[in-house]
Amino acid sequence: MALQGPEELGEQVEEPEDLDEQDASSISPAEEITLPPGPGGDQDPEDPDPPLLLPWDRFSAWLHCICVVGFDLELGQAVEVIYPHHSKLSEKEKTSICYLSFPDSNSGCLGDTQFCFRFRQGTNRKSSLGCFLENTDRDAPPCLKREQGHYYGYVYFRQVRDKSLKRGYFQKSLVLISKLPYVTFFHSLLKILAPEYFEKQEPCLEAACNDIDRWPTPHPGRILTLPIMGVVIKVRIPTCYDKPGTSQLVQSAQSDSQVSIVLPTIHEVDLFRCFYPVFFHIQMLWELVLLGEALVVMAPSPAESSDTVLALVSCISPLRYCSDFRPYFTIHDSEFKEYTTRTQAPPSVILGVTNPFFAKTLQHWPHIIRIGDMKQAGEMAKQMKVKKLKNLKTLDSKPGVYTAYKPYLNKDEEIIKQLQKGVQQKRPSAAQNAILRRYFLELTQSFIIPLERYVASLMPLQKSISPWKSPPQLRPFIQQDFMKTLEKAGPQLTSRLKGDWIGLYRNFLKSPNFDGWFRSRRREMTQKLEALHLEALCEEDLQQRVQKHSEVETVDLVLKLKDKLLQAEREQLPVRPGTVTKLRAHIDAVILALPEDLQGILHKPSTP
Repeated sequence: MALQGPEELGEQVEEPEDLDEQDASSISPAEEITLPPGPGGDQDPEDPDPPLLLPWDRFSAWLHCICVVGFDLELGQAVEVIYPHHSKLSEKEKTSICYLSFPDSNSGCLGDTQFCFRFRQGTNRKSSLGCFLENTDRDAPPCLKREQGHYYGYVYFRQVRDKSLKRGYFQKSLVLISKLPYVTFFHSLLKILAPEYFEKQEPCLEAACNDIDRWPTPHPGRILTLPIMGVVIKVRIPTCYDKPGTSQLVQSAQSDSQVSIVLPTIHEVDLFRCFYPVFFHIQMLWELVLLGEALVVMAPSPAESSDTVLALVSCISPLRYCSDFRPYFTIHDSEFKEYTTRTQAPPSVILGVTNPFFAKTLQHWPHIIRIGDMKQAGEMAKQMKVKKLKNLKTLDSKPGVYTAYKPYLNKDEEIIKQLQKGVQQKRPSAAQNAILRRYFLELTQSFIIPLERYVASLMPLQKSISPWKSPPQLRPFIQQDFMKTLEKAGPQLTSRLKGDWIGLYRNFLKSPNFDGWFRSRRREMTQKLEALHLEALCEEDLQQRVQKHSEVETVDLVLKLKDKLLQAEREQLPVRPGTVTKLRAHIDAVILALPEDLQGILHKPSTP
């Protein structure tokens, strides 16, 4: 009997729970749902103090640590404080944080500046919350899943004149280090934390960390009320089940008298503001990001650099951008040599830079976006032609896109006219942003639907699943077969754009974005096959079957079925409610029918 599943393990896709929004919005933070129960689990979702949460686990679900980076006349940038004090950072990670937390000297950022960066994790650390974080991450949209090999750094940098200091300036950054890509949320949090910290110093930091350690875990689909420093933030974490292009706005209720800030989004940047300097080329930029091309953004400040890189990465949503990206990158970065070498082609990465040195160092890169100071939405951007790379000599070069790339698709003049009309009529920036986000979403969906349709056809028929044989394998992805489907079921069904769609697909199939997307889909479909196999086993009469077998064969069957149950619980397979409990009951009944000595071998009947 073959009951072994495929070796590849993955994340689960399950049906979302119904959420009573009225109840969720009126629950106090201590009463929020903190640990999502697994299939068949008995964890009370309203339990205010789950026994498995250790001190600082709640904090760790949101942040790795908080750093204060200052400027030392002898040492340069230095990490002055890490909180909580037990937080671990390698020397390499500390160095990265130091250099990435300050703008380049040429940026001239006086006053307060906010931006973010992303850097490689030095060592593989395991959290005591690991299994719960995987559980919550399972329901997150692809773009909001927790980073595996990288950290984000969210920075609040202050530079003000101070004659009492030798340099004549006070320079310091408060930095939140996290695995979560919640850029809007963490920037909002820093606006509360940083001014308080600069005034009251470390005691304020300790109080803030204690507040965060009382927050519920960031579980997708839940409406959370998060108290911090006397302020209450209300947010909703999106789920992978939300309809793309819609945001379930968190409504303020009468019971929210203590809520100070309601955030409509935790992660979205203003696409229109970010792309405004180059919005005549948005469609070409979408293609470059989709294909995982090497891109560098040259901007006057880390804020504009990081916002533009994040806008580029998000423009192919709901597809996840699967290559590396650095919202703010400096010459001190540990990957500087790796990413700037001329001995090989530039890697699939998007870099955001501000140092003029990069204009020379990266002039061999194929695609360069030069961003000037971001204008107000009321000012009209000028029509700019794509410039040849040889024209880019310094960071002072005019704003524009420098590339020899020829887009596969014909230019969509309609979206340009629509946005220009909005500028002339002084349409609110939020409306312009919504139009552009909808445009990118529809473009990506038109592109990905034919792939989804073809990949779905690789799934074996349900009638081919036999409970007493291994689940059938997915059929392989064959590029030629997929290309043949495009003639009748291609993007022309949903998009008005003409052009070389076939060439675009051909290049996309070679890209890291396709590889990441297909791995994820294959994992989901393999898990679905495993779930259907488990459901088929559940419908079998095990006691009748074991009557035809010897005791040794029965023990072997029980052990394999118990392994199957463990796999289902470990991988959170998307089975029908009650399947695991029903199969466990069948197994227990078979075990109880065996002699006592064999029952001992099987370690007693399993319990829910």
